[in-house]
Amino acid sequence: MQNQNKTVIKSMEILNLFIQHPKLTLKEIADLSNIPKTSVHRMLGSLTEMGFLVRDRAGYYELGLMFLQFGQIVSQRLDIRKIALPFMRSLLNETGEAVNLIVRDGDEAIYVEKLDTQHPVRLFTAIGRRSPLYAGACSRIILANLKENEREDYIKKCRLLPLASGTITDKKLLEHNLETARKDGYAVSYSELENHTVSVAAPIFDHEGEIAAGISLAGFEGNFGGDRLSLFIEKLKSEAAKISMKLGYRNRERV
Repeated sequence: MQNQNKTVIKSMEILNLFIQHPKLTLKEIADLSNIPKTSVHRMLGSLTEMGFLVRDRAGYYELGLMFLQFGQIVSQRLDIRKIALPFMRSLLNETGEAVNLIVRDGDEAIYVEKLDTQHPVRLFTAIGRRSPLYAGACSRIILANLKENEREDYIKKCRLLPLASGTITDKKLLEHNLETARKDGYAVSYSELENHTVSVAAPIFDHEGEIAAGISLAGFEGNFGGDRLSLFIEKLKSEAAKISMKLGYRNRERV
């Protein structure tokens, strides 16, 4: 394990060289890093195979497209967070309930921003927390608005494990809820991730009309009764639409 850690550190030292140097040969990398040439050769082979580096015909190495892909993902998430924050603050001020911003990460959803309520008892959510796409309103609104083949593939392969008393564990019921959420433009969950809680979520779309994130209001059951739930839904859908517009969405028909 110790040797593997050293290899990772040395690999990062090599990659860091490309911050200042667009292209480098094997010899230049060895000279600049003070790493033995044989070790550099081995690590360059691994980094190239994984797509972090590419080598041209002249023998020069440069950063590969993998970094562009990672950069686009990080940039997209940070942009959404920055754009969404003012609207999230508006929701918090108007409703007094916690506001969450969630994006997809593979078969999971991850919280990338949260504004907490001032209630003395709060939900257990935090930036960086993950949840499966099938559980919770905000995760499910993302799943509901994926392309049809992506939704079907996910439902086919996923196991619906109970996380709280209200978690949906029946695939037919899940499919029905997804269809309803997609049609209505919002999702509601009851005790799916944590008992005695309610969450209502709306989708955020990007400039290509694809689902970019979900935004939700979440709190304890007693705060979401009667007319308050309807009011929360309308406010949430309105703010989500404004964020989508900021991302370039123009309400075009989606597949």
